[in-house]
Amino acid sequence: MKILLIEPFFSGSHKSWAEGFQESSDNDIDILSLEGKFWKWRMRGGAITLARKFNSSNLKPDLILVTDMLDLTTFLSLTRKKTYNIPTVIYFHENQFSYPSSKTDSNQKNNIQKHYGFINYSSALVADHILFNSNFHQKSFIKDLESFLRNAPDHNELETLRNIDKKSHVLYLGLDLKRFDNFKTNKNKKPLLLWNHRWEYDKDPESFFKILFKLKNDKVNFELAILGENHQSIPSVFNLAKDILSKEIVHFGYCDSFDEYARWLWKADILPVTNIQDFFGISIMEAIYCNTYPLLPKRLTYPELLHKQYHPNNLYSNEDDLYNKLKNSIINIEKIRKLTFNIIAQPYDWSSMKNQYDELFLSFIK
Repeated sequence: MKILLIEPFFSGSHKSWAEGFQESSDNDIDILSLEGKFWKWRMRGGAITLARKFNSSNLKPDLILVTDMLDLTTFLSLTRKKTYNIPTVIYFHENQFSYPSSKTDSNQKNNIQKHYGFINYSSALVADHILFNSNFHQKSFIKDLESFLRNAPDHNELETLRNIDKKSHVLYLGLDLKRFDNFKTNKNKKPLLLWNHRWEYDKDPESFFKILFKLKNDKVNFELAILGENHQSIPSVFNLAKDILSKEIVHFGYCDSFDEYARWLWKADILPVTNIQDFFGISIMEAIYCNTYPLLPKRLTYPELLHKQYHPNNLYSNEDDLYNKLKNSIINIEKIRKLTFNIIAQPYDWSSMKNQYDELFLSFIK
């Protein structure tokens, strides 16, 4: 089967997912993409550029797979002579309805976000099949879309929710986890805590560092590695933490290579997570694969990604619960280091996921 994968934002996790699927699949997959920058313009105008590229190409796919960054309605209208009889699938890595607004966002910014959410909505309407990267994502999209439609002045088209839900499936992300295997290293002497997410508000760094400041004040000994992407405008709490936790921090900043990133994950002991948004949790699964002990909120997608046997010890209910679980883990670090957690992440490696992908996409053209 020939699959055309269209990605307007070919960078980061979107790029890794697309290339991972292309490399692992038994199908013939072509990628049509644009550079991963100017995400708002990609959602608005990317479909026009990609339609032009497709129309001028010799591509004749059996199936078209796009991501949530594409305005699928515009793309199909501009390519209808070539695409009218080709099944289409949209994969939602994220969506603009369920993405939380920053505390500094104005009402105007929130309204702009709804505009991009409407692109997600119309694309879901026109697609033949819809895929979400978690059950939580599918449910939150339907819930937030319903809230949006109920606020319409008239003709709110609520019946479209049933149509969207009916043609939706959950297909977890495939990840290239085995590449971490070559970088195993020894643990540090002191318990090493890890942050390996973007330095942005939706990861709630304020709560994360608040817990760590309290640990320090309570004379709990630990080390800290702060990894992840940081942009020009970062939450001020990172600079505050760099000062307050100067004796605990052993790494602060983006890793220049995958090798360095992978070694820090293997060195890390505990992964306390305070995210307020996550539709799957790639960085979390990467750390878990490297046998880092996870402490995750009892919300978002995390309860479905951890088997119920892990819920009592590895999911927390509030900040006090996180503090107590984290402190206890640090004090009992030798016991924690004897536990094995990468079995949680192994099923998401492409070696396990490829057949699920291939079989599902094949069923869409039958």
